[in-house]
Amino acid sequence: MTAVEHLATGDMQDLARKHLWMHFTPMGGYDAAHEVPIIVKGEGCYVFDQHGRRFLDGLSALYCVNIGHGRAEVAQAGADQGKELGFYTNWAYAHPRSIELAARIARLAPGDLNRVFFTSGGSEAVDSALKLCRQYHKLNGEGGRYKVISRKLAYHGTTMGALTATGLPGARRPFEPLFPGSAHVANTNPYRPEPGDPAEAIREKIEWEGPETVSCVILEPVQNSGGCFLPPEGYFQKVREICDEYGVLLISDEVICSWGRLGHWFGSGRYGYEPDLITTAKGLTSSYAPMGAVIASDRVFAPFNTDGEAFWHGITFGGHPMASAVALANLDVMEDEGLLENVLENEDAFAAMLDSLRDIPIVGDVRGTGYFWAIELVKDRETKETFTPEECNWLLRDYMSAEVFARGLICRADDRGEPVVQLAPPLIAGPEQFEEIRTVLRPVLEEASRRLGL
Repeated sequence: MTAVEHLATGDMQDLARKHLWMHFTPMGGYDAAHEVPIIVKGEGCYVFDQHGRRFLDGLSALYCVNIGHGRAEVAQAGADQGKELGFYTNWAYAHPRSIELAARIARLAPGDLNRVFFTSGGSEAVDSALKLCRQYHKLNGEGGRYKVISRKLAYHGTTMGALTATGLPGARRPFEPLFPGSAHVANTNPYRPEPGDPAEAIREKIEWEGPETVSCVILEPVQNSGGCFLPPEGYFQKVREICDEYGVLLISDEVICSWGRLGHWFGSGRYGYEPDLITTAKGLTSSYAPMGAVIASDRVFAPFNTDGEAFWHGITFGGHPMASAVALANLDVMEDEGLLENVLENEDAFAAMLDSLRDIPIVGDVRGTGYFWAIELVKDRETKETFTPEECNWLLRDYMSAEVFARGLICRADDRGEPVVQLAPPLIAGPEQFEEIRTVLRPVLEEASRRLGL
């Protein structure tokens, strides 16, 4: 009996329902009549479930399998490293692979962001960056700076520190009270803009909170939650000036937007700004191994580089030798196969395919860049009226998620903000995969429009 045949017998379903606690998942929805989706194999842009059905992975698992699935050479790099040195810590010790990877990241990062602090993932990277900012200000004699400014609806991670920066009320509420010091400003949603200049809103918030209390501003190059909010022209340049004016550190949260997702090594490179710190993860290893990092400028590192001083923080598995080897092999693939160039060459075709869906009544807006796009769904395109909570729940959970999956596509139907469908295929994708996405989304969106009487 093959592995897939064994899984199809139902044993794994029973074990999953009894023992596996999945993330961000209502576990009560699974029973004998409602299977847990079990993915058993990946190959290129596609994954296969326990029944052998093939799905186009239109979300790169979770915005992260950038080089595609089944790259044995990348996994092998980790295995080979394990034979030599399976693990040693970066707490007061170094090893060759983390040194090589840090140097390579520094060469690719913008400006003088030359210091790399490794973590196990994105939330840990954000948590680490927030702590780093606080200690940086203390070392510079400004210990009163502890507040973090981020944008409404922004998602920056799930650890308690990262959750403080997250601007999603629904994500914060179950765990309140959070650490003090979070403040949120307008995002850059071009479809539903808030009044005023969104960069100036950061200045106003700094002044309102008191500049002497503000530690950092954390922003994604393209905001994920809410559906791929792009920055307006000159936005990040103005934010950079504001942060410099008030002595506030600027964190570019690129857990999603780095490693080619926007056609550049870093999203900050796409939009032409130089932050003080970058947080990254996901595509760094294409998630063949868990790894994240904080990349800091020489200026931020300087006060830590004195006799007897240190960043008093650590992650056991940060800079893991096997994960570092996987990351190096992943970057080799990206460079050797020109994956950033592939994104830039094909992003217009991807955009054109999604724009072709604008005639469907439920499609209100299409926005994004690179291989990172969202379709916002509306009840009325003229007024931009959205759906009631009950309608939204039916649309995204009862209908769309199940229907696109049944038709062989994995994407994200999300309502953190207004209801959106998000797409972020592996960077190896091209027109063939775009057409597959279209052939699934068009009939599903048309049927949703019909059932809602649009």
